[in-house]
Amino acid sequence: MPLRSIVFIFFALVTCARVDAATILVWGDSLSAGYGLQPKQDWPTLLQTRLEREGFHHSVVNGSVSGETTAGGRSRLPAALERNKPDYLILELGANDGLRGLKPDLMEENLAAMIELARRQGARVLLVGMRLPPNYGPAYTRRFQQAYADLADQYKVPLVPFLLDGFADRRELFQSDGIHPTAEAQPLIVETLWKQLTSLIRH
Repeated sequence: MPLRSIVFIFFALVTCARVDAATILVWGDSLSAGYGLQPKQDWPTLLQTRLEREGFHHSVVNGSVSGETTAGGRSRLPAALERNKPDYLILELGANDGLRGLKPDLMEENLAAMIELARRQGARVLLVGMRLPPNYGPAYTRRFQQAYADLADQYKVPLVPFLLDGFADRRELFQSDGIHPTAEAQPLIVETLWKQLTSLIRH
């Protein structure tokens, strides 16, 4: 084979790899930061493994912080976007706002600001919702949950309605605090996110 053809094929392969590769920034709280888990047991790490196994050349960066609120995430996001330059943002925040009884309107405003900021930086957003236990009252829990649906509709972003979908009522899949999922639950979270995430990536 002529040297020129070999060089052309090499650069074509490199170009394809660059186009195919992308960065996914996970922006969440303790539910995504791996609170109470051993290293590499958290769902973002398992997501990286799943992506590689399925043939996606994507890198997952976990920027989640335990105890984070939407206000904290909003203040930290500009620097993280500049540093990581993600192609996709998995936005999983709001649980701590709800547990602290903060106003859902303010939570929604912060999430909206993060969606807009990510888009301006060229990142596509997957919004991940949360639900609160009934002891917070029907009006508050309903408004809290509706905030995610309203944002998804307003910004036309894909929504995973509930991060803990399918196992929230299974006590054995939560740590002793009853809030944070165990290592055994982490693959279930990946499964919950998988369809919406891969649909976003492929389109």
